[in-house]
Amino acid sequence: MSICMMYKPTRWARPRYYRVEIAMNLFDEVSVLREWGVQGGKGRTVVNMFGNLRDASLAADSFRRKALRRGYARDTHAFPVA
Repeated sequence: MSICMMYKPTRWARPRYYRVEIAMNLFDEVSVLREWGVQGGKGRTVVNMFGNLRDASLAADSFRRKALRRGYARDTHAFPVA
């Protein structure tokens, strides 16, 4: 299992988060789980299934790069807490 957690500052006290996780499921497939929302709130979740780890890794990396372009960052210390 591999997890990438990113945060994005907002005008409010609670930052936004974006999580990408790669995991094996019970049917010998690889799942890429994406979850996003406001920290402390109910997030949204999408699960994509892939037949092999390579395809899942490429997709997860693509999702991670898109989130970085939208202003998310992996370092939580980069954002001051209001």
